[in-house]
Amino acid sequence: MPELDVILRGGLLKGRIHLLEGKPGTGKTSIGMQFLVKGAEQRERCLYIALSETEQELRGTAESHDWSLDGIDICEIVPVEANLADQQSVLFPAEVELSKTIKLITDCIEKYNPTRVVIDSVSEIRLLAEDAMRYRRQIIALKQFLLKRDSTVLLLDDLTAEPRGYELESTVHGVILLEQRERSFGSVRRSMRIIKMRGADYQSGWHDFAITKNEVLMFPSLIADEHHKEFAHEPISSDIPEMDDLLGGGMVRGNSALILGPSGAGKSSLALQYANAAAKRGERAAYFSFDESSETLLERATGLSMSISDAIKRDSVHWERINPTRISPGEFIWKVRRQVEDRDVSIVVIDSLNSYMETMHEEQALMLQMHELLSYLSNMGVLCLIIVGQTGLLENVHDPLDVTYITDTVILLRFYEADGAVHKAISVVKKRPGRHESTIREFTLTDSGVQVGPQLHEFEGVLTGVPRFIGKGGHEGNVPK
Repeated sequence: MPELDVILRGGLLKGRIHLLEGKPGTGKTSIGMQFLVKGAEQRERCLYIALSETEQELRGTAESHDWSLDGIDICEIVPVEANLADQQSVLFPAEVELSKTIKLITDCIEKYNPTRVVIDSVSEIRLLAEDAMRYRRQIIALKQFLLKRDSTVLLLDDLTAEPRGYELESTVHGVILLEQRERSFGSVRRSMRIIKMRGADYQSGWHDFAITKNEVLMFPSLIADEHHKEFAHEPISSDIPEMDDLLGGGMVRGNSALILGPSGAGKSSLALQYANAAAKRGERAAYFSFDESSETLLERATGLSMSISDAIKRDSVHWERINPTRISPGEFIWKVRRQVEDRDVSIVVIDSLNSYMETMHEEQALMLQMHELLSYLSNMGVLCLIIVGQTGLLENVHDPLDVTYITDTVILLRFYEADGAVHKAISVVKKRPGRHESTIREFTLTDSGVQVGPQLHEFEGVLTGVPRFIGKGGHEGNVPK
């Protein structure tokens, strides 16, 4: 699992004992199994010791992931007290039961002499011990035995024992905690963190992960300061001279821009214009859509004479529909990183921030994660365009998120009424660094594409939605002469 190795700053230390703990259903067996599958692929001797599941159940789990258990030995051990054939009318003393089970485990390890071992689960051993001191003594004895074998060991614990004890956590070298949280709607949210990793560095904090059909995917939390790339701080053209003039020469690589406006004002079309322009220059762009389907996007692009379909086919533009009810914030950020680091995209479009925030309202620190993502994209020289929909159409338009502070540039789109028709206007209200026009220009979407027209200098109050005509002779394209 290379992503877990990133979190662990290189991977699990060899020859050490690590604890993977979490309540039932959090993914311990799947992670432990993939740990062995990867080891078998490298021709290492791998052993799965099952105390709570049968070999048939384990093979069923592997088949559900399309994993092959070839090269992995499975040792199915039934604890003495759970084996009906061995029970007597006079119960075994707890010490005898525990010692016999530990002996079965050590015999199995000596028989197969593995490089990697998974013991699932030590909860069964805790139940046999009955007493915390007896449990700790047997765990230390097992630890000394395993260290002499120079095996890398994963102990699985389902945290079902009450009251909770920490004898095992204090004994092992590393502890990884898994959690899952149900959302009111959508898939379960899975996350993990490293509690300790004795003698090794690791990335602290919570990290999202997902269990898919073929693998367990970890999504290391983003630390923007760890990523930097040399790039020229040069303007990026929209291929619309008037738009570039409005922005004082264009947006700059490594900057971020918020495109604000009510529904239907042309926010996505403007963002698509930048992606299309990048593709025409031989660069790559990534477009992440939370709202519309690929069919709607391609229909929109065709109506604006954009060759987005061809750009997607030749991999110049990556378009991906994101379902926020089925994805975690960490997975989304990881998808963006893969486009930046694997495909070297120069533009990232997030459409829209409203859907991202509103459908993940149960998540914590979403805005902090978005701020870290923008810092990362800035360090990597990527222009990020974020679309935010505003409520209302003409009057009383307002921003439900109030996030203009997180980006370098803010582009404002508005509807306005003039002479019995609805028109669109565009303005730049913020840009750093550098200057920009303070004008309000006409904005239209035509069969020829996105167009930015002349300054609306004969109108007052355009951004209110109901402007007042103050010029003479009207304004061509807005009020007929």
